[in-house]
Amino acid sequence: MTRRLARPVGITATGQYYPEKRLTNDDLSKVMETNDEWIRSRTGIGSRHWVEKGVGASDLAVPALQMALDRRGMKADELEAILVATVTPDTLFPATACRVQAAIQAKNAFGFDLSAACSGFLYALTTGASLIASGAYSKVAVVGVDVMSSILNMEDRTTCVLFGDGAGAVILEPVAEGLGIMDFEHRVDGNGGCLLQMPAGGSRKPASHETVDAREHYVHQSGSEVFKSAVREMAESGRLMLDRNGFTPTDLKLFVPHQANIRIMEAAAKRLELPLDRMVVNIDRFANTTAATIPTALHQAEEQGRMQQGDLVLLSAFGAGFTWGAVLLRWAF
Repeated sequence: MTRRLARPVGITATGQYYPEKRLTNDDLSKVMETNDEWIRSRTGIGSRHWVEKGVGASDLAVPALQMALDRRGMKADELEAILVATVTPDTLFPATACRVQAAIQAKNAFGFDLSAACSGFLYALTTGASLIASGAYSKVAVVGVDVMSSILNMEDRTTCVLFGDGAGAVILEPVAEGLGIMDFEHRVDGNGGCLLQMPAGGSRKPASHETVDAREHYVHQSGSEVFKSAVREMAESGRLMLDRNGFTPTDLKLFVPHQANIRIMEAAAKRLELPLDRMVVNIDRFANTTAATIPTALHQAEEQGRMQQGDLVLLSAFGAGFTWGAVLLRWAF
């Protein structure tokens, strides 16, 4: 069943923000046992941006959203809702969305955070679009932001080299018939939760000397299992979007996958029978920024003129949970 919205909703502006500090693979090799060749060959990553100590998710989300507002020519008080996808909020409460709302003075907006790891932006995108499709709202901001450097174990080279910090934002509004989000699919398999997680810090395992000593407040990942699941689910959800809407891979202008690992991305594109030049890639410069990868990739592709109004674009993601999904849309501006 195609999941069509009750009225057309699309992205009308994009924005992004990365912290200034840039770390190359060579920089990391000075503080851990690794090297540029090892990281590039396994991940496709050459560098990443990390925040300075004391910088939180809202500090990245605010300038990304402000850029989107400026590009749209929209004032903050026109926004009616702000959805922030993140697994690294400033605090568990208040929500990062509340901090963003206050910082940009979006006095007429409500907001909340959404946690779905690397799939978070897609979940938030369709949630925001559904608010508009319902007729209750007309201007919604969606931000994907993560400060992954805050939860990385610098003694675990298998995870700490993978992630960067960043934020991407989009504005959602009603659009002309035939444009915007055409279809989407979201899935969860909680049986995979133990394979990619931060074990402590929640209500089940509150912070204690024991959890800190056991390094349970960092990312823990079973890489090979996550790799196989990510390739399969990103490709299958993308194929589902094409098949049930009567398209073939040649109809796609761009494929924008979650930037998890270049080998995962290329394998998913191959399963979709897509040439690699139709895939948007920014993992080489920014690493895996979790919920921020897809909105920043969209922003960069739009800036580079790789999409025109009406072009068919496929978004696909996979993340901890396990969570995954895809969104098919026609570019709206």
